[in-house]
Amino acid sequence: MLEVDASPLVTLIRQRIERAGGWLPFDQFMAMALYEPGLGYYANASPKFGLMPEGGSDFVTAPELSPLFGQALARQVAQALDCSASAAVWEFGAGTGALAEQLLDALGERAASYTIVDVSESLRARQAQRLARFGDKVQWASRLPEQMTGVVVGNEVLDAMPVQLLHWDGSQWFERGVGATSLGLAWIDRPTPLRPPLEGVFVPGSVIEIHRQAEAFVRTLGAHLSRGAVFLLDYGFPEAEFYHPQRLGGTLMCHRAHRSDMDPLSDVGQKDITAHINFTGIAVAAQEAGLEVLGYTSQGRFLLNCGLLDMMADADYRAISNAQKLLAEHEMGELFKVIALSRGIELDALGFAQGDRTHRL
Repeated sequence: MLEVDASPLVTLIRQRIERAGGWLPFDQFMAMALYEPGLGYYANASPKFGLMPEGGSDFVTAPELSPLFGQALARQVAQALDCSASAAVWEFGAGTGALAEQLLDALGERAASYTIVDVSESLRARQAQRLARFGDKVQWASRLPEQMTGVVVGNEVLDAMPVQLLHWDGSQWFERGVGATSLGLAWIDRPTPLRPPLEGVFVPGSVIEIHRQAEAFVRTLGAHLSRGAVFLLDYGFPEAEFYHPQRLGGTLMCHRAHRSDMDPLSDVGQKDITAHINFTGIAVAAQEAGLEVLGYTSQGRFLLNCGLLDMMADADYRAISNAQKLLAEHEMGELFKVIALSRGIELDALGFAQGDRTHRL
């Protein structure tokens, strides 16, 4: 006999669906699955980040994989701080605090303040423990000041922002949402005026994501950043590639115990839910908010430009092996991209000295 998930989070979601008339847009479901206080994936105390599943983790990020990631990024951050005439660094979605620790160690006195914005109380507690040795240089904020100066970094923060799902049946678009049945949560499609951001050829049955929350986040940065630069690192593609006709099922993915699946309606709150990024949409949102696009390239090329290869020369075998995963095309080097934005500064960003792909956005 099939057991219906009666966890507190699913029960809460079912109640929300009922109040909403039997249908919840996927972005609202995703927000609850990931961020519902005390229950959502990023709001509970599970380990999440780590090299191996034996430790209870679900996936590994670049700073967890190698400290050389943060050391290389620090060179770009330092250059941007100099051009900004600022000593303030901001990080969104700091995870375990690994990247913050690497940047703070590498930047030294160059960073007078390091402010973390993270919605997860459990992760904030882990960050505070890890970064305690830096004293009051590290602070946490739940809202942005009216004006910010300095450098903003975000590693794998955009992909965790809720997305809306659209389904094309060959004649019209539907928004895909979540309903509740006696057997559990289920997909329900409803006609919608929403459309993809480009006119393209879509195969009947295609399901795609649109990233209104990630783009709104970039617009918010544009509204608050008066002078400085933003560096966002994540997996994704330019718009034409993101909405390629062969990408029938979109990019929505779940991660648990270092394995992936495509069923966000199961084990809700116990696994990560992500979607790749449409970097063209991010660039357009940035420009609409008055930001300049400084550069866009692969993570591998960006890290090479920032001197990662030189740093590997003095590393041991294990460190070199892990750092190579940051660069290799079949690992993180090509799938992950870096986009840089700015306002009020002149910056020939070293991370894009070679291999800049801004023209492909």
